[in-house]
Amino acid sequence: MDAMTSVGMPVEIWTTPVEIADRTPFEKDEKHSSYDPEYVQKFWRILTQADRVFTEFRCRFNGKVSPVHFFWGAFDLAVTRFSGRTAPLHPGAPNVARFVAVEAYSHEVSSCGFWPGGGPVDRPVFYAYAYPEPKGFSKFPTQPSQAFYHKEMGEYLLPYDVVRTATSPDDVLLSFLQSTYEAAATSGNWDRSILERQ
Repeated sequence: MDAMTSVGMPVEIWTTPVEIADRTPFEKDEKHSSYDPEYVQKFWRILTQADRVFTEFRCRFNGKVSPVHFFWGAFDLAVTRFSGRTAPLHPGAPNVARFVAVEAYSHEVSSCGFWPGGGPVDRPVFYAYAYPEPKGFSKFPTQPSQAFYHKEMGEYLLPYDVVRTATSPDDVLLSFLQSTYEAAATSGNWDRSILERQ
């Protein structure tokens, strides 16, 4: 930061975490001080492989789609497809400034990602959701068979271990991403003929 300031580009970092209940500023947090290089490396490898598959999935879409991106708040990797239609005003999300959610969900989305777990989900999972959630979304048949709709989260979840132990992890993950997107696009009446690559 001193080096950036010395070249006329001062940097300020807000040290208060978001998207979690314990919002102790980093410099005052003495509870979360461990660092395990082995698990940091494993997490990085998961993100690297997920990014590769998410990028392939992203390229199958003609409409507006986000880059694959990492959210430092919840430590999840995500990619989002947009229908092109505006969405109802988002009510906000816990531990996040309301304007952030309102802007992020200004248009209909089908979003998917990888999350290391926490809160109501105590294990690493791939996830998928739609905003606004269309009628019939939670009942749509998705793949693989181990995927399920988590009512409290309002998302489809696929345990990471299902993908990790599969004979073809890429195919299993792509089937989850595609089928949950189809759940959002079909039940939400998206114009799939112009949004998807043939």
